[in-house]
Amino acid sequence: MWLRTIQIGVKNLLLHKLRSLLTVLGVILGVGSVISMLAIGEGSKREALEQIRQLGADNVIIRSVKPGQNGEAQSSISGTQQQESFVLEYGLEYKDLDRLKATLPTIRLALPTVLRVTDARYAHRWIPNARILGTIPEFFKVKNLRLHRGRFITRMDNYKTKNVAVLAAGAAEQLFGFEDPLGKPVMLGSDIYTVVGILAPQTRGHSASGRMNSPDYNRDIYVPLSAGERRFGEFQSIRGAGSMSFERTQLHEITLTVTNASLVSQTAAMARKILLKNHPDAADFEIQVPLELLRQAEQEKRIWNLVLGCIAGISLLVGGIGIMNIMLASVTERTREIGIRRSLGAKRRDITLQFLVESVLLSAIGGLLGIALGIAIPHAVSQLSDIKTILSWWSILLAFGISCSIGVIFGIYPARRAALMNPIEALRHE
Repeated sequence: MWLRTIQIGVKNLLLHKLRSLLTVLGVILGVGSVISMLAIGEGSKREALEQIRQLGADNVIIRSVKPGQNGEAQSSISGTQQQESFVLEYGLEYKDLDRLKATLPTIRLALPTVLRVTDARYAHRWIPNARILGTIPEFFKVKNLRLHRGRFITRMDNYKTKNVAVLAAGAAEQLFGFEDPLGKPVMLGSDIYTVVGILAPQTRGHSASGRMNSPDYNRDIYVPLSAGERRFGEFQSIRGAGSMSFERTQLHEITLTVTNASLVSQTAAMARKILLKNHPDAADFEIQVPLELLRQAEQEKRIWNLVLGCIAGISLLVGGIGIMNIMLASVTERTREIGIRRSLGAKRRDITLQFLVESVLLSAIGGLLGIALGIAIPHAVSQLSDIKTILSWWSILLAFGISCSIGVIFGIYPARRAALMNPIEALRHE
């Protein structure tokens, strides 16, 4: 009986091919949008979570901030003396690093980093205003960098103030193209450095300095901290469009690695209090806690998935309304058929089952075609752009289950209306 009922349902749907196709179109778009939107949302959010995890859940990142970047007036930091000297002084200092080391018992490592902006050259290739980061060997592990070839900075490099450099993947490609950079000289500012290592490409948007949505960190160049201090000094000139500015900053960043991840928030609060003694208005530094960013990103991920699911669910709802509309029209068209079947002995549950099977068939076919569309869209997005997408089996099952449920929910009323018809009145219908 079930097989015969399904055969009759398929036959009735094929009698009006175009109408059936237009009816399932809403379900196709709904299922496809649910799967694709969840895949795009899951990919982008998982990438953001991975970027934050790479910063280290047990780290507290303190960065120098140029006055005015966070909306403060530049004069609030520079003062009259700076305006007279035309040099902007701001940011973290070595005495801040010493205070943090001496005062905070919860940290096991304080990682200093200096940033200098200067031109990088090799033969006829060059990178204007390249980011040169002076650091120590622990930087590699704390920042979760990966080597492609060669080595990273060593303690001996720092001790002897060696002119060695490690290139990020983008910097190596821009300076050397298809040449092998290892052992080659590269000019940073007015000094020659020997390339000893090349990093693997970093995750898109991941910042070795702890910042998101910032410059391309795949173009950074790393040198020993001692070389960065002595060769480049604390003053730097930055060329802009038709202008030049002068700045003085001792440390660009201090990364504190905490002994226990549960003490990260308390360590950040204590570090802020210590720094406020030397930076009263707190306008030239900021503190980032990756663990808090991770928790916030996970919460945003749940909210984002819920919003995307609701938006896509509206499309499925519209598709369900379309199925109900067509099934009601079908009931009206097949009134005499219903009367004949009832007069030949068909029971109300048989009529209900027949129309319910047809509505479920419509939604199931639309669901299967929607799954194909939902798989194709994220794949196309990944191929045509650098947006990462992740298809989840649960999203496919969820979308298909909802589409079949819509067929049942929106098919019950037309099926019951057909079953409750008076057989005599149905036979008189023309």
